[in-house]
Amino acid sequence: MKKRQVRVITTAAIGALGLAMVSAGCSTVSPDQLDAELAQVRQEMQAGDSQLSGRIDGLEGRVSTLERDLQSLRNDFNVQMERLGGMLKFNVPVHFDFDVADVRELDKPVLDRFAEVVKQYYADALVTVEGFADPAGSEAYNQRLGKRRADAVKQYLTTAGGLAPDMVKSVSYGEAADRQVVPGARGPGVTGIENRRVALVIDYSGAVRGGGM
Repeated sequence: MKKRQVRVITTAAIGALGLAMVSAGCSTVSPDQLDAELAQVRQEMQAGDSQLSGRIDGLEGRVSTLERDLQSLRNDFNVQMERLGGMLKFNVPVHFDFDVADVRELDKPVLDRFAEVVKQYYADALVTVEGFADPAGSEAYNQRLGKRRADAVKQYLTTAGGLAPDMVKSVSYGEAADRQVVPGARGPGVTGIENRRVALVIDYSGAVRGGGM
């Protein structure tokens, strides 16, 4: 990448030098004129190389900071992450009491940290909140309950978390058997709480935006 940029700058500068010589027609180009043109070529090459190095250094710094913050999510909150093409899925420890869709106080800190990561590194991404329920009750009811849970987390992320409402959407997978963390586990009580959850997906399409990725 660096060599290609320098090559483009060199080609443009040499083209300018050639144009200056052609414009002089058949007259002889003085040593002073030639030295001046060559000095300009060197200056443009050095300027282009410096700008490119600055951009690369800045990008590497942002990526390093992102890696640190993602590692903090893992270590501090036991968040599990999966990379799926241009998406990053966060299996967060955000769970719900039986037949309840309210966000628990103990789960708000991880949502706050997630929102900070999104704002700093994925400002132009789409965040999808996936809601789930345990298999107690009817499938239709659990589909609605999963959506209420996803909506509650979306509401939290767009208010307390400060994310723009149009960058967060909510969907429900209800009691989908292939998405249950503990197959068949259900309430009432704490049993099946692993299945009463949300997952958060960042669709960033692999682009580095603004202050980060």
